[in-house]
Amino acid sequence: MTSVVVLLLAGLLIDGQNWEVVSQGHTFTEGPAADLAGNLYYTDVFKSKIHRLTPEGKSEVFIDQAYGANGLMFGPDGRLYACQNGKKQIVAYDDKGEFKVIADGVLSNDLVVNRAGGIYFTDPVNHQIWYIAPGGEKKVVDKGMQYPNGLVLSPDQGTLYVVDMKDTKLWAFRVEADGTLGLKEAFGDLRVPEGRPDVGADGMTIDSKGQIYVATQIGLQVFDTQGRLVGVIDKPEGAAWLANAAFAGPELDTLYVTASTKVFKRKINAKGVRYFEGAK
Repeated sequence: MTSVVVLLLAGLLIDGQNWEVVSQGHTFTEGPAADLAGNLYYTDVFKSKIHRLTPEGKSEVFIDQAYGANGLMFGPDGRLYACQNGKKQIVAYDDKGEFKVIADGVLSNDLVVNRAGGIYFTDPVNHQIWYIAPGGEKKVVDKGMQYPNGLVLSPDQGTLYVVDMKDTKLWAFRVEADGTLGLKEAFGDLRVPEGRPDVGADGMTIDSKGQIYVATQIGLQVFDTQGRLVGVIDKPEGAAWLANAAFAGPELDTLYVTASTKVFKRKINAKGVRYFEGAK
């Protein structure tokens, strides 16, 4: 690793700031996503609940029966989109917790919603990525990964990044005007834990400068816009692995991670992206 990228990681970290537990006592936390006010929503997959956590640290149950929901993301219409895998659906919740089915008969793990309302989601069981157009038409836009999992859009929404849980590559696709994907290429190499054949890469987030954060067994692996591994932000003490990450808070300047039975946060020198607002 060059001295340049080492300095980039050092520039992200803030002296005296470390991981802090903000919620615990769950079974398996996943799917962190921030709303316009900076509240963090996340799932407890095995209990089929969606929780809401305010920037001040107040936690409450938003959805009491989420049918095995996993990935979450807010859309431009203000609704919370969810991979409701227990019913093989993609759904959208309004602020009262009522949901509408967006796609039926699909398996899903994680998703991202662009500023036009188009949805990309991973289907690891069938080794493919789907796209749902704003009008509701759905189609497979990539096949062949072993276990496609986390995915994020670049700040300008021209590139889709995807990780394969059973591989060591971070993949990049060009987003075409019709929502299809082109120019698939291996964008970055993930660091593999000792004694494992893969990195166990799961969820992802991205900051306003286009730096990518991948949740893995060893921590958050951070990549710059050229696909270089900047470094690894250590996982919280006592956490076996990280499942996902997201920026939240009113200024999107607090980094949250879901880690097994807990949720953690820390301040870093970066801000997140609201996909439904587009590039700034």
